[in-house]
Amino acid sequence: MGRALDELVKLLSLEPIEVNIFRGLSPPDDRQRVFGGQVAGQALMAAARTLPEDNAERHLHSLHAYFLRPGDVKVPILYEVDRIRDGRSFTTRRVVAIQHGRAIFNMSASFHVPEESFDHQQPMPTTPPPDALPTWLERWEPYKDVIAEYLDRPRPVDMRFVDAPPPPGREGPLDPRQRVWLKADGDLPDDPIIHACIVAWASDMTLLDTSVLPHGLSNQDDQLMMASLDHAMWFHRPFRIDEWMLFDQMSPTASEARGFAWGHVYTSGGDLAVSVVQEGLLRLSTKDRTESV
Repeated sequence: MGRALDELVKLLSLEPIEVNIFRGLSPPDDRQRVFGGQVAGQALMAAARTLPEDNAERHLHSLHAYFLRPGDVKVPILYEVDRIRDGRSFTTRRVVAIQHGRAIFNMSASFHVPEESFDHQQPMPTTPPPDALPTWLERWEPYKDVIAEYLDRPRPVDMRFVDAPPPPGREGPLDPRQRVWLKADGDLPDDPIIHACIVAWASDMTLLDTSVLPHGLSNQDDQLMMASLDHAMWFHRPFRIDEWMLFDQMSPTASEARGFAWGHVYTSGGDLAVSVVQEGLLRLSTKDRTESV
C-alpha cells in the first residue's frame, strides 16, 4: 500500500470514544476547510462500525447526506451514530458530524441483506483504457510552475482524466461531462466498507466540477465559491477500488447558484457498481471562500 493510501485508510479508521460516538481527524495540510469527501467517508465508517455482529454480512446499498457547515481542519470531528433500525432485511443508521458544538454534516446510510432478483444496467460508455491516458503528473506537467504546491500533494487515488484538460489549459466552455478512471494507489483489505468509504471520498473530488465546465470555469478560479450541499450514493454491485473503475459524470443543469451533477462508477469489466448524485453551491464572489453557505 502506498504511503498516501495508507494515510487515507488511517484517516477513515476513526477512534471509538463512547458507545455510538467516534472521533475523526483531518490530514495536516493547508486546506481552508475540511474536504467533504473526508467527512462523508468517515461518517460512513462510523455507521458501519455500529452494525451488530449478526448483521455483518449486510452490504451498504445507499447513503444520503447534507453538508451543513464548513469543517474546521484544526480540530477533531465527532461522529454520533443513531441506530435507527435493525430489521430482517435492512439496517439503517443516522450519523451527525459535530465540531464546536454544532452539526456540520448529517447522513443516513442503509445496509441490505444480499438478495437475487431482477438485474439490468446501463452499459459502460466506450472509453480509452487508463493505461492509454496521461498520469496525474503527466497531465499537469505543462503547468507545474503555476500549481507546484498542488502538483506535489500526495494522492491516495490515481486519477486518469479522459476528457477535459487541466484548468490552466482550458479555452472557453466545454460540454458538461467528464470521465475519470479511478484506482487506489495500492492494495486494500477485502473489507467492502473500506472500498465504499474510499469511493465516497473520491466521488467528491470531481463531480461538482462538471457543473462549471459549460461556463469556462474551474474550482481553481478565485472568483468562484464552490461547496458541496448534498450528496447521495447507491451501491449496486460488488467492486474493488484498488482495481480500475470508470467515473462517468454529467451535469444536466445549474441554476440559482447551485450546480447539479450525477455520475455512474463502473468496474473495468463493465459492471455498474455505484451511482452518485450531488448538488453544490456555485457562487461568484470576491469574499472569503471559507464563509458559511
